[in-house]
Amino acid sequence: MPDPPAAPEAEHMIETVQPLSRVGITATGSYLPERVLTTAELQRDIERASGLRLPERLFEAVSGIGRRHVAAPDEYASTLAVRAARRALAAADLDPLDIDLLLFASATRDLVEPATAHIVQAELGSRAHALDLTNACNSFLNGIDAARTYILAGRARRVLVVTGETPTRSMRPRLDSLTQAREAFAGYTFGDAGAAVVVEAVEAGGILDVDTDTHSEHWTVGGIPGGGSRHPRGDEYTYFTGDGRELRGVFEKIGTSVLEGVRYRTGLEWADYARVLVHQVTVPYLDRFVEVTGVPRHLLEITVADHGNMASATLGVQLDRVWPSLAAGDRVLFVGLGGGVSVMTMAWEKA
Repeated sequence: MPDPPAAPEAEHMIETVQPLSRVGITATGSYLPERVLTTAELQRDIERASGLRLPERLFEAVSGIGRRHVAAPDEYASTLAVRAARRALAAADLDPLDIDLLLFASATRDLVEPATAHIVQAELGSRAHALDLTNACNSFLNGIDAARTYILAGRARRVLVVTGETPTRSMRPRLDSLTQAREAFAGYTFGDAGAAVVVEAVEAGGILDVDTDTHSEHWTVGGIPGGGSRHPRGDEYTYFTGDGRELRGVFEKIGTSVLEGVRYRTGLEWADYARVLVHQVTVPYLDRFVEVTGVPRHLLEITVADHGNMASATLGVQLDRVWPSLAAGDRVLFVGLGGGVSVMTMAWEKA
């Protein structure tokens, strides 16, 4: 009987690699600047600079925002991102060199060029591939989705997604008229913050579903027009302007259909989620969201009243706040709302 064939030498053996199917968030971090500015103080400062007399506590009454955190003059978008990133890495017990992709996903940046991701990376001391990703207030959620895509494609093993938002610097410091006040009001809802998450392959749970609905015909509803090729210079273009009422109307029209899509694909009802984290612009806006969608209010993590609209950092800050209360198997639904206009959802289960 012939001898069995010899086993191949080790150097010629090919390891079978199972394709990744689950990617999730494994650590979080956030950072809020030390300075706190109340809405009453903000309105007083605007009145003094403008010589206008507005109804008492008008800004607070309309927005429901009592205060927000404001970055110091020597704090930048990258500063807030780095501080949040360090907390996320510490929570994951990781060294910056353990990261092989760094995504700075934010509506705010330090410079037009180079990418702010490089500034964050230099401060952290990592050596990952680094790039920026921006899509208004959906930037951070888009960043998590992009991280998942890179990992599933085999282009990265572990991704650090960071955001640093300093939208308070787009507040108009003085007003010439009540008409201008209406156009600039959305900018007075802002607050500054940083957030970060580590995204990598997981054995259970992970990101279950992602969806977006984009209606770009509404891109003119609100934004900061300066800094690009249309308006490269001029202070007037550096202030946020927009029609908050029109923006809310657009979101109401398209937002409910996106949530119905999540429900149809996943089969998950509100009761199946431990928390629902939603982008928050003002308290009345959030109240309307609850009314239109039917989401139980106790599932929300309300940040807007004390922190304002933190742009894309909103969902990251909320996730970091609720993280200690989440157990393995708990599900979270993220609902992002961004100028442009886009609505984004992500269903995630903690591993």
